[in-house]
Amino acid sequence: MAVPKRKMSRSNTRSRRANWRTTATTLTPCPQCQAPKQPHNACPSCGTYAGRRYAAAERTELQG
Repeated sequence: MAVPKRKMSRSNTRSRRANWRTTATTLTPCPQCQAPKQPHNACPSCGTYAGRRYAAAERTELQG
């Protein structure tokens, strides 16, 4: 396994970590109810996706 020969300086470490940022989530209006939703996902308020109506997604816990 590769091991660095010398300690990396703070400026080099921080400049490398400066690119570890996230982007804001994009939101688009739902074509049915105009509520903001993520693209390629069912609308959380009305439950439609690609012109179809889906039941509200409920989280189920596995029992065991």
